Amino acid sequence: MTALREILRNNARQYGMVIALAVIVVLFQILTGGLLLRPLNITNLIMQNSYVLILAIGMMLVIVTGHIDLSVGSVVAFVGAVSAIMLTGWGLPMPVVVPLALVLGALIGAWQGFWVAYVRIPAFIVTLAGMLIFRGATMVVLDGESVGPLPQSLRAMANGFVPDIAAVGPHLLTLLLAVLGAAVLVRIQWRMRARDLRFDLPAASSRLTAAKSAATVLVVVVFGAILAVHNGVPIVGLLLIALIAGYSFVMSATTAGRHVYAVGGSEKAAMLSGVKTRRTTFWVFVNMGVLSALAGLVFTARLNAATPRAGTMFELDAIAAAFIGGASAAGGVGTVIGAVVGALVMGVMNNGMSLIGLGVDWQQGIKGLVLLAAVAFDIYNKNRVGARRRSAPVAEPDGGSGSGGGSGGRRDEVAVEEGSR
Repeated sequence: MTALREILRNNARQYGMVIALAVIVVLFQILTGGLLLRPLNITNLIMQNSYVLILAIGMMLVIVTGHIDLSVGSVVAFVGAVSAIMLTGWGLPMPVVVPLALVLGALIGAWQGFWVAYVRIPAFIVTLAGMLIFRGATMVVLDGESVGPLPQSLRAMANGFVPDIAAVGPHLLTLLLAVLGAAVLVRIQWRMRARDLRFDLPAASSRLTAAKSAATVLVVVVFGAILAVHNGVPIVGLLLIALIAGYSFVMSATTAGRHVYAVGGSEKAAMLSGVKTRRTTFWVFVNMGVLSALAGLVFTARLNAATPRAGTMFELDAIAAAFIGGASAAGGVGTVIGAVVGALVMGVMNNGMSLIGLGVDWQQGIKGLVLLAAVAFDIYNKNRVGARRRSAPVAEPDGGSGSGGGSGGRRDEVAVEEGSR
């Protein structure tokens, strides 16, 4: 019980949002008379929020480094417009257009990352300028008109389903993928517990880990069974699974991920530790550009057209998802899973409020209150942890408080000052 209390205390924001998501789902399931969790609606929920989930993953990395990106909505529209022109006007095939679109997104991210990382212009200003530049460029490319319809090969990216291995009955491949995914997640949970025990870190008890594993299996398998009743896993759903798994691994188990957290926690300390802070910031913005381009392809494919107003307010949806999912406005805090949970909270709320017939004005106000509450919760947790650390007893250094200890501390301070210069 003590371990459970400690885990909930140290991860209050993450577990709090998961619990909030579950409560929201149950609430709207009741209010909509069971419509929310119907297989068709869940499939629509995945497809409708796929681009927000993609953007939220990239935005989480940007916010962790202590920056912000206001241009992602305009980049979505611009890349979608250019891709539609290449497909319909130039007649290029989709296997050529998709890599070109991703490269275009990377170039846009490199352009903005250069000004932020190397010229040291605040990201708010750079990306605000980018929002205006690429929105205007979208209108120029499209000449104020919509371009479509698009080839079926691209539309399948956002609207298609993974083919089944059987012709009748539930979607067997979806069930197999659900079981495989649940097994992988359970293995990861137990390996993380074994790693914590090996390095004498606080670890959950075997009973708690078993309970978490059972809950994971239940949720994943039930979710897969619901999808299997309809048409199975959407193609964009597989894309999201790959992105979530890949970025979660990078941020939690690689040097590059640790560098991102280090830059956001304290850029000066990271620099003194040997982290190439400017390069890290630059590549985070390049990554954001690539994911914005991918979201632009998905959104354009789902809409079956490129429009001048595409991507409007997408940046705010992505930022809200990141903050609701546990990112800190000060940087250095946040997870990919948290961003996904935040995006799902926003998506379920949008879908549920639409199903019960709530007006757009009320929807916007409620989403604003949820965002405000999430950031206030973050500040409350930060103040609570800070107060607990200040109240903790401080161990005396070797040598006491005499002249020897004092001179050593002074030498350390001088070394840091010299390094910062």
